[in-house]
Amino acid sequence: MRLLVIEDEDRLSGILKSKLGDIGFTVDIAGSAGDASAALELINYDAAILDLGLPDGDGLAVLTATRQIGKGLPILILTARDAVEDRVAGLNAGADDYLTKPFAIAELIARIKALLRRPGGVLGSDDRRGPRPFITPGAGDPRTDDAPIRAYRAKSRARGEALRD
Repeated sequence: MRLLVIEDEDRLSGILKSKLGDIGFTVDIAGSAGDASAALELINYDAAILDLGLPDGDGLAVLTATRQIGKGLPILILTARDAVEDRVAGLNAGADDYLTKPFAIAELIARIKALLRRPGGVLGSDDRRGPRPFITPGAGDPRTDDAPIRAYRAKSRARGEALRD
C-alpha cells in the first residue's frame, strides 16, 4: 500500500516514513505543494497525509486541487493548526480526517488504517463481508511490489524533479 506524506519538516517526514514503513506501507515524501501535486497526478496513492503549512503554498490548495481532478484517495490532514475553524475548513475542503500536532504515532497509524478500511478503500470491503485484513509486505501480498514507484522515481530524477525518498 502506497502513501504520500506531504510534509516539509524533514525530521517529521523521516519519522513518518520509518514508522509507516515498519508496518508495511511504501511511503513517498513530498516536501512542497508543487511536489505533492506532481506526485498525486502521476501516481495512484492509497492515501495521503497532508500538512497545511507548506513552503510554496497552502496544503488546502493541494487538497482542493486533488479533489477537483477527481482523486478520491483518503486524505488525512496532519497540522499544527488546531482552531475549530481550521479543522472545519479542512474537512469541508475534502479531507477525510484531521489530526493536530503534536500527535501520537499510534493514533496516526490507527486513523490511516481506519481510512483504508472504509468501503472502497484498499483494506475496505465493497460488499457486506467486512474489511480486509491488514497484510504485512513480504507475506505474499501482491500489492507490495514497488516497481511502479521505482520507475516513477527514475523518471523524475531524469527530469530533475525531486521527490524525496
